[in-house]
Amino acid sequence: MTKPDRPSKGPTIYDVAAAAGVAPSTVSRTFARPGRVNAETAARVREAAVRLGYRTSPVPGAPGAVGTRLVAIVVADVTNPFHFAIIRGAEEAATDAGYTMVLADAQESARREREFLDRAVTTVEGVVLASPRISDSAIRSIAKQVPTMVLNRAVPDVPSVITDIPLGVCRAVEHLGGLEHESVTYIAGPEASWTDGMRWRAMRDAGAELGVRVRRIGPFAPTVGGGREAAAALVGQSPSAVIAYNDLLAIGVMRGLQARGLKVPDDVSVVGFDDIFAADLITPGLTTVAAPLRRLGETAMRNLVAIIGGARSRSGEAVTVPTRLIVRDSTALCR
Repeated sequence: MTKPDRPSKGPTIYDVAAAAGVAPSTVSRTFARPGRVNAETAARVREAAVRLGYRTSPVPGAPGAVGTRLVAIVVADVTNPFHFAIIRGAEEAATDAGYTMVLADAQESARREREFLDRAVTTVEGVVLASPRISDSAIRSIAKQVPTMVLNRAVPDVPSVITDIPLGVCRAVEHLGGLEHESVTYIAGPEASWTDGMRWRAMRDAGAELGVRVRRIGPFAPTVGGGREAAAALVGQSPSAVIAYNDLLAIGVMRGLQARGLKVPDDVSVVGFDDIFAADLITPGLTTVAAPLRRLGETAMRNLVAIIGGARSRSGEAVTVPTRLIVRDSTALCR
C-alpha cells in the first residue's frame, strides 16, 4: 500500500502510526472511538501525536481543536451546589475571552470523566478539571494533549488553582477550640478527593498546634444522604463538635442528629466547607469555611485562556485563593 503524499502543513495520521508502531486505522480509532482501543496502545498513540504536534479533527472535513473557540469544564457532580458558582464564573470568563464553554458532569466517576476527556481532546482548545477524580498520571496525560487547568487539586507539572485549605481548617479548629471543645471529629468525603486528604492532614496539624484532639470517620458520599449516614455512625460516640468535608455533608449530619433527638449546636456543634447558597437558609444557619467559588471558576478559566494563547507558569506552583470562616448558629460553647 502506497503512503499518500504528506501535506506540508504538518504531520499526518501515517506519521503518528509509524512513530507509535501501530496501523493508521488504530490511530484513527484512538481519536474517534477511544473505547475500542487498548488503553496502553491508545496512550502510546497520544504520546506520539503530542510529540509530533499532530492534531486531529472530530469528524472528516471538520476543523481540528485549534480554532474551534470551544473550551470545556468537567465537574465531579453538577447537582452539588458547590459547583454552581464555579460554573458561572468560568462561563463568564470564557465568554469574555470569546470562547463557548462546554459543561460535562462526571457524576463522581473517574471512568466517566476519562471517557469524556478522551472524546473532548480532539474538539476543545482547552479544559478545566474541577475536583477531578482521575489519577494524577491521567491528568498529566490529558495535559500533554490539550491545555489543561486543574481546580481544587494540585497536580505536579499541571497548572492548578486551589483554595487555602490549611488556613481555612486552622480557623475552624481554632473557632471550636475557643468554644471549649476539647476534641473535634472530621467527617470525611470521597476517598478519591484530593481536597478531602488535604483537609484531614490540615486538621491533624491544626489540632496538634492548638491542643485539640481530632479524629476521623468515613468516607461518606458528599451529599445530604451521606451526612445522614454519618450522623448514624456518630451515635454512641457523643462528639461535642464535628467538621464535615462539605456543606452538604454538614447539612445531612445536622438533620440526622436532629432526627435522633440531638440539638445543634446545644449537643453538637457542626462546621461545613464551601458556603453554598443553602448554608444560611437552613436552621440553624451553618458555620462554614467559605471559598470564593465564583472567583475560583473565573481564575481557572482566565488562566486556561492564557495558556491556550501561549502563556506559561513562571513558578510552577498552584495559584492559591484565600478562605475565611463564616460563623453562624450551628456552633456554640461546649456544654
